[in-house]
Amino acid sequence: MSHNPILWKPAQKQIEKSQLESFRKQVNMRFNIDIKNYTDLHKWSVNNIEDFWKSIWGYLNPLCSKEPSTIINDKNKMFQPKWFEGCKMNFAENLLRFKSNKTALISIDEKKEEVKISYNQLFDQVKSLASSMKKWGVSTGDRVCGIMPNSSEAVVAMLATTSIGAIWSSCSPDFGVRGILNRFKQINPKIIFACDNYFYSGKKFSLVDKLSKVINRLNTLEKVIITNEKKILPLNIDTISWKSALDENPCNLEFQQLPFDHPIYIMYSSGTTGTPKSIMHGAGGTLLQHLKELRLHSDISTEDNVFYYTTCGWMMWNWLITSLAIGSTIILFDGSPFYPNNDTLWSFIDKYKITHFGISPKYLDSSKNFKISPKLSHNLDALKVIFSTGSPLRGENFDYVYQEVKDNIRLSSISGGTDIISCFALGNPQLPVYRDEIQCIGLGMDVQSLNSKNKSVKNMEGELICAKPFPSMPISFWKDKDDKKYFESYFNKFPNVWYHGDFISIYDHGGVQIFGRSDTTLNPGGVRIGTSEIYDAIDTIDDIIDSIVVGQKWKQDERIILFVKLKDSKKINDEMKKNITNKIKKNCSPKHLPKKIVQIKDIPYTLSGKKVELAVKKIINGNKVDNKDALINPESLKFFENLNEIAN
Repeated sequence: MSHNPILWKPAQKQIEKSQLESFRKQVNMRFNIDIKNYTDLHKWSVNNIEDFWKSIWGYLNPLCSKEPSTIINDKNKMFQPKWFEGCKMNFAENLLRFKSNKTALISIDEKKEEVKISYNQLFDQVKSLASSMKKWGVSTGDRVCGIMPNSSEAVVAMLATTSIGAIWSSCSPDFGVRGILNRFKQINPKIIFACDNYFYSGKKFSLVDKLSKVINRLNTLEKVIITNEKKILPLNIDTISWKSALDENPCNLEFQQLPFDHPIYIMYSSGTTGTPKSIMHGAGGTLLQHLKELRLHSDISTEDNVFYYTTCGWMMWNWLITSLAIGSTIILFDGSPFYPNNDTLWSFIDKYKITHFGISPKYLDSSKNFKISPKLSHNLDALKVIFSTGSPLRGENFDYVYQEVKDNIRLSSISGGTDIISCFALGNPQLPVYRDEIQCIGLGMDVQSLNSKNKSVKNMEGELICAKPFPSMPISFWKDKDDKKYFESYFNKFPNVWYHGDFISIYDHGGVQIFGRSDTTLNPGGVRIGTSEIYDAIDTIDDIIDSIVVGQKWKQDERIILFVKLKDSKKINDEMKKNITNKIKKNCSPKHLPKKIVQIKDIPYTLSGKKVELAVKKIINGNKVDNKDALINPESLKFFENLNEIAN
């Protein structure tokens, strides 16, 4: 069982006012049962998936022109079951269902230019753009791509695209040419929305040369819309400005009514070990799953202001934008989180009365290293929930939030992925927050931890699997013949369950701890160790800014190699190595001790802020990493090649 301390508990009044509580009562009344708590509700949701998802549909009340005739065609089939057959709906229509002068979007950039758009204005902009797109020949099933900052224009472009029934796919402007082409060349877009420049850390970056190279390689491309420049760029294709793209005399906005599983998004795996997988997600599954998580698990309502530090190239952007279907206000920011000041994001909370604030463990680490204490420098009265995802949230991150940010707050670590465009484990307004843990497994998600004998276990580390189908599973991969790659990615390891590739523990009280990716799990002497255990152990050492730990094949076994990035101009010495090993031995076990501790200048990260342990592991084991364009600092991988320190 878990010995982690409780850091926060909801008041009884908070529990009673939560949307999760009203859903529980509705289920009890509808099925004449007596579910008393979340544990029982979750158990019922996975044992009665048809009734559960029918109840979710009824509670969330999505807009549709035709009700579904069935909920699921085969509840015992994990691979590609059919959900909500007979339903006709439109994703964008659901996100634009609120029509009022209430602010829908607040868009901010480093130039301190702030754009506020009401729900009425958002509807009108989508109507104007969709009208133009139809005139350009965009129709159902066409691919529309974005190379855009996290701005209101990106939201309008996505909604206009999905209102027509076309498919939206996007990446952030900091992607390299190869990274963009590795994604968009697979899906043959008809049009692209792009910015011609963006700002980061006070510097202006031009995209003109990058766009020229991308456009020349996309044979199906017919038009480019430049979103942040009035003048026409000298590109070798029909190019228009954002202003010109908004039809001044638009026709009525008619939302194309389509099946529940009609694709709206093509998302991509990180691509750090090969060509990114092009993952297609459907309208209905994405909408239901997001609203379940945003309303029931996050308790977001019409009155809330929601922020997540993300780019258009990360699934958290898609998750965030679905908040429009609730009627809340979304705050968008594009730029460095530490420009012009180290507390830039924290300052947004008071300025925009943010209630739900989303960041990553890396951001919390940096805030701690910068010695930022938001509770001393800011009011934070509006703040109710902090979300964190991108990598496991470590104990030290929990301590920082409750000691330096706010003690009366729900810290919701969430975990899932682009693969499911949602979460397996996440927050809960009715449960306590335990240090080092995610609060619960999501409703309807039959998540289990499998040990080495493929048995479901509690309080032990194992493979994350999901044993029951759920509607936000991918429809398929783009142009994946016979769905072979899709099947091999998630269903090939264990029969008739979803294999996710995370290493987890599920505790008796329902909390979840993620230890990292199972393909980077350390395995010295046959003992499986999650990388986050070692990160936790050394996180209190002041001299260490960052670290990455991987397994190196060695004499028919595996040994642990720890790389550390140190503060300022400090150099590693025997005393520091001894301190590191003592910390690991004390907090973990002798099995966790690294055989080598090596100082490095930089840690490789993806553009969405995830450590790339697998790429480092491949390099130190003599394998090549082909695709480095998914990294924010690809030059950092050079250090790990032919490294003398680990050669003996």
